[in-house]
Amino acid sequence: MKTNDDHCTASNLLINPNLSRRRVIGSMAMGTLGAAVSVVSHRTGAQAQTQPQIVGANDRIRVAVMGVNGRGSWLAKTFAADSRAEVVALCDVDSRVGGVLADSFSKDGRNVPRLESDFRRLLDDTTIDVLVVATPNHWHAPATILACNAGKHVYVEKPCSHTPEEGELAVNAARKHNCIVTMGSQRRSYPGLREAIERLHAGVIGPVRYARTWYTAQRGSIGVAPSTDAPAWLDWDLWQGPAPHRPFRANIVHYNWHWNWHWGDGELGNNGVHCLDVARWGMDVSFPTRVTSSGGRYRFHDDQETPDTMMVSYEFPENKMISWEGLSCSPRGPDGTGFGICFLGDNGSLTIGGGGDYKIFDASNKELESPQHKGGDLHIANFLDCVASGALPHADIEEAHKSTLLCQLGNISYRAGRSLSTRATDGHIENDPEAAALWRREYRDQWQPKVT
Repeated sequence: MKTNDDHCTASNLLINPNLSRRRVIGSMAMGTLGAAVSVVSHRTGAQAQTQPQIVGANDRIRVAVMGVNGRGSWLAKTFAADSRAEVVALCDVDSRVGGVLADSFSKDGRNVPRLESDFRRLLDDTTIDVLVVATPNHWHAPATILACNAGKHVYVEKPCSHTPEEGELAVNAARKHNCIVTMGSQRRSYPGLREAIERLHAGVIGPVRYARTWYTAQRGSIGVAPSTDAPAWLDWDLWQGPAPHRPFRANIVHYNWHWNWHWGDGELGNNGVHCLDVARWGMDVSFPTRVTSSGGRYRFHDDQETPDTMMVSYEFPENKMISWEGLSCSPRGPDGTGFGICFLGDNGSLTIGGGGDYKIFDASNKELESPQHKGGDLHIANFLDCVASGALPHADIEEAHKSTLLCQLGNISYRAGRSLSTRATDGHIENDPEAAALWRREYRDQWQPKVT
């Protein structure tokens, strides 16, 4: 991941810290946000009132990034490139990486962020407004919940949680503390893709009853690695954080944890979440009533646990269905593409590619349109807009949870070895206590997420 060393106790962080000085940031153009927010200070125990603030034209949103060894490095640079934001802190449990990124800020003529190894110091810093969570998946929701408890807005990478229970808690934390929380499902902000969904909802291909999604890749074996002592540059204890302790293995850090259930969610949670999020949005559905998954590890016999070949189908109310195909050992998907979403309507189909552009076909499969769009990822800009205005972002945590839940239910069905019946109101598993036990996970002492 990318977190830190253990100078603070976890129990101190499970009580609501003081709100940031910009707990609710007023719109830079429009003034204030709304009603005062009441919180309890963990330092004084006294009830405090934080009023919405008017932010001056030169007052910037202060951002801290948790996890900078991969995606987090790109996020830090992208936030810093927006004139409304200032990246003031970088945090990682890998002592090798923060300084390299900080040096790049210096070379670009930007203010150099301070370096931390323990993200809890960021939560205690009342001058920080936003926490960016770009860690392994098992940290996504616990860090989000703690940040909301501390009065900070959150940009959390996908998937927004490791278990369904964590996703529900993250939604509750954001709503209770009036925090803006968005997930890094950046396709929600692609201009061309947003146009495609608008046209889909307007009926360009008629009623849509089915969406097919896929992600394919050529991933190699991770081998079989013995348990060893963690290297000196890594705080393995804090890397694991809320997850029960497991011995260090060199083939887990920094990417292949994705393929271990203890920390990751397989390819379905890694890239399937992008496909399923767009499909659910386009189909205008929330929670499924039935989930069926099949597949397995067919190619390599190594330390990976999650399937390299997987098919999942989701049935929704009103006779709607979404499917996902994930292939980790074969790069060719439908139409020769590695990523896509295809909506099938009564009067034709609409296909969206990895870059967000789309094509429309009539009922005879004749291509009618293939619009091209300029402009790419505006997701961070949308998040900062909403931090300033108080509006819900494109990938608000409630929508993020619904899409992430589809991945989690697909994985639970796979691990249980059978179809799941789920409630259309909230996605909870019905009449299957064994499968339902995977709705949550075990945590190390004092790390169980709590909304305070």
